[in-house]
Amino acid sequence: MSKRLAVGNLPCQMTGDDLQTLFSEAGLVASAKIIPYLHNGETCGFGFVEMKTTAEGQNAISMLNGRQVDGRLLLVKADRTQSKSVFSRRHKQR
Repeated sequence: MSKRLAVGNLPCQMTGDDLQTLFSEAGLVASAKIIPYLHNGETCGFGFVEMKTTAEGQNAISMLNGRQVDGRLLLVKADRTQSKSVFSRRHKQR
């Protein structure tokens, strides 16, 4: 089982590789992605990290939530969107 985390308040210059390196302090990282803005494609402030296990995900939250990186305090929490099935999201849209 994996643990997907939402990460906010990232420095604008941070790359996906930087994000993966940072979270590897807490355990094995399955993936790390910084999300670009839709209107201009630039990245600034938000991403997702998927840890290999739930325990490593919890460890990442404990270690990195509130940590200062390049003058910004990271916000790290469990991504709640993954727990909902596609059916339940479609059903709510009707």
